[in-house]
Amino acid sequence: MTDKSLDAPIDDYLPQNGNRGYRVSRYDLTLVYKVAANRLAGQAEITGTTTGVRERFALDLSPTLAVAKVLVNGAKAAKYSHQHGKLIFQPRQRIPAGGALVVNVHYTGSPKPVRGPWGEVGWEELTEGALVASQPNGAASWFPCDDHPSSKASYRISITTDSPYYAVANGTLVRKQTKASQTTWVYEQPEPMASYLATIQIGHYRKETLQVPRRAVPMQAVLPPHLHANFEHDFGRQSQMMRVFTEKFGPYPFAGYTVVVTDDDLEIPIEAQGISVFGANHCDGRRGYERLVAHELAHQWFGNSLTIRQWRDIWLHEGFACYAEWIWSEAGGGPTADQLARAARHTLSRLPQDIVIGNPGPTRMFDDRVYKRGALTLHALRLELGDEAFFDLLRTWTERYRHSSVSTDEFIILAAHFSREPLRPLFESWLRNPALPQLPPQHDLADSPA
Repeated sequence: MTDKSLDAPIDDYLPQNGNRGYRVSRYDLTLVYKVAANRLAGQAEITGTTTGVRERFALDLSPTLAVAKVLVNGAKAAKYSHQHGKLIFQPRQRIPAGGALVVNVHYTGSPKPVRGPWGEVGWEELTEGALVASQPNGAASWFPCDDHPSSKASYRISITTDSPYYAVANGTLVRKQTKASQTTWVYEQPEPMASYLATIQIGHYRKETLQVPRRAVPMQAVLPPHLHANFEHDFGRQSQMMRVFTEKFGPYPFAGYTVVVTDDDLEIPIEAQGISVFGANHCDGRRGYERLVAHELAHQWFGNSLTIRQWRDIWLHEGFACYAEWIWSEAGGGPTADQLARAARHTLSRLPQDIVIGNPGPTRMFDDRVYKRGALTLHALRLELGDEAFFDLLRTWTERYRHSSVSTDEFIILAAHFSREPLRPLFESWLRNPALPQLPPQHDLADSPA
């Protein structure tokens, strides 16, 4: 079997991730997890369509998980091998281009995070439970997948675990059933989702439905009961954030929003589709992490609904979420976006000017300069366009590409329709050159701050 195109990288930043020859439309995951033993047994049904005729196909799957069986379109695979994070399988019969590809994988193991330049990502044990934080390439730590952000599909996730634990996954809880000492939770995520945004959170949690205005987006919290009072204070302005962001960014793209707070401390919060995960340290009763609450909520638009095709465009996720922090500060009675932008630029000016935000390289794609300078790019654009045109642009952006994949070039092309002057010089200076540009004067704003 010498299908060279099977090995051609989809993304230079993660050349081992993603696979050619098919497009996934649906994942159906049936999982059983033993918390005390950190033992996972899984059955994954992956439904897709072939994009060409080929002898073999591949899925991403961590080597810590052992494959017991592979079925392709209902029949045992003619051959399969599982090495170096790739599950490669050969159907018994050739599948024509555009044909159905339904792969069933049975597997077991003790899931562990995937190690890489960004640390450990994926399935992680907690003191009492587990969490999944897969950005950028950790999804394969717990299920076989086409692990690349441009590969988006709907999901059904069934997770069975010990009954004292609460289990959360993406989407809407459609069934919960307890038998003896185990409870099965079944979640349905109909909107397309990138594999790194799929998640499971398990802990000694309690669900709380949050009070929101009538006809507002439903919101809930899943957290240890002893953190309830702190949560009410620290996350108390979430419904106001949602109102501000739906006004500025357009309609919320999912059926609801869930915040999970673990009983463990976490270095940083984690975004997943329809879910944000915070550590107990972010829920300390002092409301000291409210900017991160805004940041993670904004990712539901920028990152989860609109997902980058290539990791080099990561500023379209992180720059937008960082700028949402400044928008919330402005709306919530704190420093204005302009004040925060100028303070951020001053800080960046004292750091090395050796990063290109529009293509930072794989080891630097989560560099804080990508976040801050990405946000500054948006503020410079806001100063150039004025508030009315700028927020019209953002709402058009989220509407046109809702639940799909995006690129920097597509944003630049769309932005041109909202300006009488050429915007290429602005984007070139902020995204393509390492030198840090100056921000225009504040009085260039066409309208008063939002």
